[in-house]
Amino acid sequence: MGAMVGVLVLLFLVVPLAELYVIIQVGQAFGALNTIALLIIVSAVGAWLVKREGMSVWKRFQRQVEAGSVPGREIADGVMILFAGALLMSPGFLTDIIGILLLLPPVRAVVRTAVMRRAARRAGIYRVDGHLG
Repeated sequence: MGAMVGVLVLLFLVVPLAELYVIIQVGQAFGALNTIALLIIVSAVGAWLVKREGMSVWKRFQRQVEAGSVPGREIADGVMILFAGALLMSPGFLTDIIGILLLLPPVRAVVRTAVMRRAARRAGIYRVDGHLG
């Protein structure tokens, strides 16, 4: 319960303050209009990337289902792409950077592996050789 409160404080207090600080610093360096234009451009490029990556994952998902396989990797990628889209829609450079990183397939692979290992550890799932999944 305590960890959840910490996450909520981070999400609703620390992240917006950090975003505001970065926006002010960028605004002072490049001017207010340029900063606003940059935020809009990053959001537009991000939206295009979300669509492109989302369609790619959707096609892989369909191929896996048609082949009779469980599309676990594709579902995980889809969730990360949706999360990236949400981050890109929120105003700010820090969330944009994280959102764009999540759209990169190699970054998603690293995040997916880390999340799967953590979930397996929490569930106590072990591979046949006795190591954590």
